[in-house]
Amino acid sequence: MNAPQAGDEAPQAGPGQVRRARAALTRVLEPGDERGGRWIREVGAVELMRRLTGADGTARELTGVTAPRLAGYRIRAATADPDRDLAAVEAVGGRFVCPGDGEWPSQLDDLGDARPVGLWVRGVPDLRLWALRSVAVVGARACTPYGAHMASVLGAGLAERGWVVVSGAAFGVDGAAHRGALGAAGATLAVLACGVDVAYPRGHTELIGRIVEQGLVVGELAPTEHPTRSRFILRNRVIAALTRGTVVVEAEYRSGSLATARNAQRLGRFTMGVPGPATSGLSAGVHELLRGEAVLVTDASEVAELVGEIGDLAPVRKGSVLPRDLLDAVSARVLDALPWKGAVDGREVARAAGTSTDEALGRLYELHSLGFVERQGDGWRLTPAPTRDGDTRRGGT
Repeated sequence: MNAPQAGDEAPQAGPGQVRRARAALTRVLEPGDERGGRWIREVGAVELMRRLTGADGTARELTGVTAPRLAGYRIRAATADPDRDLAAVEAVGGRFVCPGDGEWPSQLDDLGDARPVGLWVRGVPDLRLWALRSVAVVGARACTPYGAHMASVLGAGLAERGWVVVSGAAFGVDGAAHRGALGAAGATLAVLACGVDVAYPRGHTELIGRIVEQGLVVGELAPTEHPTRSRFILRNRVIAALTRGTVVVEAEYRSGSLATARNAQRLGRFTMGVPGPATSGLSAGVHELLRGEAVLVTDASEVAELVGEIGDLAPVRKGSVLPRDLLDAVSARVLDALPWKGAVDGREVARAAGTSTDEALGRLYELHSLGFVERQGDGWRLTPAPTRDGDTRRGGT
């Protein structure tokens, strides 16, 4: 795949012309159109629009397309009105960001000819700076309460650690991740499969409004454009390319979230999955990822450790410390040598523990002072009831 360069326009094309041409092309080319991306790389956006709208026949010089398909491009190009679209996005406080702009996230260039023609953006923060420290959290729309909880906790935890939480503003995991970040007064970015002035899904109108106020909403499609099934799928490649890594929380085998994760893997980004019940179909896709190259994560600190800089280490996980854990090796063997029921003398304990009788007796007296064992006649037995923290002594954990 040939990686397009920011300066692939004709030298005589000014910045304003390039911006208008690219804005127009968001009406002409579908997201991820590699044929169109190749044409832009070869002749530039301004020349491409000139050919698609001109009557001089130069459009036929565009290669790799049938006549009917080229006619479709030309119909769209004839109705594109970039000035109207640029004014429309400005009216809602937005802007259009092109390759070569200071705000353009250069990691999107990893998509090659499938990179966005440009991005329509709403929100105050700088897109490039936010993308440099961002993580995608994606998953099932029809998620379980467990999935919604995990997405929300991850969103909040990442935001508290200074990471930008990126998702698609859909129902389920996406919405939970955005809300988690917003609730932590953190940064979140939504990548839409429609125009940035269109609230989709409608049930998330308020959520998308909050993201615009506190974060960023971006999309490849011109204002007023509505989503389609293919646009949702192609939107996922932008989420994957824009971020340092992708975390999947609940996904079936056939899931757009898995497409995001696989895009991330192809692009050399980190891919992570949150495990769920083995009996849940919504966990099946995540578990399949984890059987491959994805990394299992359970909280934000583990995500940050993987995608962050040196020093972003997750805390060491340990179970609770029980009194038995504090015993030295010989004392633990002596304790294990006592039967679950009944009493035995010191010689029997020494033989079972593999030590001398004197040492066994010394350890038994220590264990007696700690409450683990007690005397019974001439023998020793385990103290009948646990004495501390529910420790079950012999064979206990």
